[in-house]
Amino acid sequence: MELLTNPLSLTVLLPALAGLGIFAIPRGNAAALKGYALAASLVIFALSLRLWAGFNPDLAAMQFALDKPWLPSFGISYSVGLDGISLLMVLLTTFLMPVSVLASFNYIKESPRAYYAALLFLEAGMVGVFAAADLFVFFLFWEAMLIPMYFLIGVWGGPRRVYAALKFFIYTMAGSVLMFAAILWVAAAHHTATGAWTFNIPALYAGALTVQAQFWLFAAFALAFAVKVPLFPFHTWLPDAHVEAPTAGSVLLAGVLLKMGVYGYLRLAVPMFPQAAQTFAPWLAGLGVVGVIYGSLVAWSQRDMKKMVAYSSVAHLGTVMLGVMAFEPAAVAGAVLQMVNHGLSTGALFLLVGVLYERRHTRLIEDYGGLAKVMPGFAAVFMIVTLSSVGLPGLNGFIGEVLVLFGSFRVYPWLAGAAVAGVILSAVYMLGMYQQVVFGPLRHTENKILRDLDLREWLYLLPLLVFIVLIGVRPNPFLRPVLPAVNAYITLSGARPAPPSPAVNIAVGGEERK
Repeated sequence: MELLTNPLSLTVLLPALAGLGIFAIPRGNAAALKGYALAASLVIFALSLRLWAGFNPDLAAMQFALDKPWLPSFGISYSVGLDGISLLMVLLTTFLMPVSVLASFNYIKESPRAYYAALLFLEAGMVGVFAAADLFVFFLFWEAMLIPMYFLIGVWGGPRRVYAALKFFIYTMAGSVLMFAAILWVAAAHHTATGAWTFNIPALYAGALTVQAQFWLFAAFALAFAVKVPLFPFHTWLPDAHVEAPTAGSVLLAGVLLKMGVYGYLRLAVPMFPQAAQTFAPWLAGLGVVGVIYGSLVAWSQRDMKKMVAYSSVAHLGTVMLGVMAFEPAAVAGAVLQMVNHGLSTGALFLLVGVLYERRHTRLIEDYGGLAKVMPGFAAVFMIVTLSSVGLPGLNGFIGEVLVLFGSFRVYPWLAGAAVAGVILSAVYMLGMYQQVVFGPLRHTENKILRDLDLREWLYLLPLLVFIVLIGVRPNPFLRPVLPAVNAYITLSGARPAPPSPAVNIAVGGEERK
């Protein structure tokens, strides 16, 4: 059974099997349900560490590959594989899942069995998207993860959860319809040219499509991915989804689901349609920078902490899109690293807002103040995470932003210069929120009796803090496996060399790679 002996395939399938297995536990046994979900997510994370340990960082080719015919008459296979980019995304997914499960222990009271099953099914869909090497399988996992997230928001969310879940579902499905039509077009065009059906992604990179066909196909894929990123102006579903989602839903939505849109550009849209990508790239980079400035300005005006963090995601992912569309090694590598950094920092911010909401049932900034006096541990963690989000040197947010800005400056100097405004604005609104929540007098009587972080909360926050500091101090182990895949992406994009300027060097293990 190669499906279960291949470590990558097992990492994809085990969350779904665990999600089915949880229904063997009586619905009233809350302790057993929590323990099972946490144990399953930890085992899956351990499996993903095996992928990291066995990964050759010097290869751009897919590793841990498995290709099993599924519908051979149509050229559809269960095909999975990892390169450096997808490896980091899989690790981010499996790392955030046990954190999310542990954070849900005290929050979820209604139908816990269905809730933890939804989390595990969601993990299977997310890992499947990053591991898929077949276009049809990619689309199945892309759609499959939509269902559990819809229920996580719609059943266990806030007062406007049904509206937020429907909005999330409709936006995502609208993009998916276009993407599915484009997938069928690509496969049919390949069949016409070669006489053989295939949905194998690397095989489709060499497709002989006209420039006009590439234009429309890229547009269809790009729209689906722009909704998921989300790029301005396709972002309006995100604040509602974040505000209404349970804490774990917000962590996974920001930490992983948004990255699937960027990953779609890296894995599919650009390599399959390189000529169209060159045409669209400046416009997509421009929309990313508009999102940086717009997201930062709107975040600055928010009084709800969760909504502020949601809009900050629009800004951070705008920076990532700028790097991806620069087709420059430092910029693309920085964008990939920044996806991981955003998942850690923004995930931690949502967890910290959830800590306050569990105690006071309010997310409004003005309902707090002076928390350093009664919650010193919380204040310290909140400070580190906030500084990480604004890109303080020595923490993880710095290196990714610097690589993106330096690299993209060689290609889009005006856009990179404008994106710097977002870095400045993020410091304004994030540090402003921190100052109002943590410092000053204890204005509200209810806050005087707030308890500090307990053991469970330290257990799910400390791992995030470790990686926030570790990536900031030593980013090379996380950059090294990405570089071959980044270079392959730039080669497939057909990008012309950037104009001459002082090069940005990435030091890896004592070597410098440009």
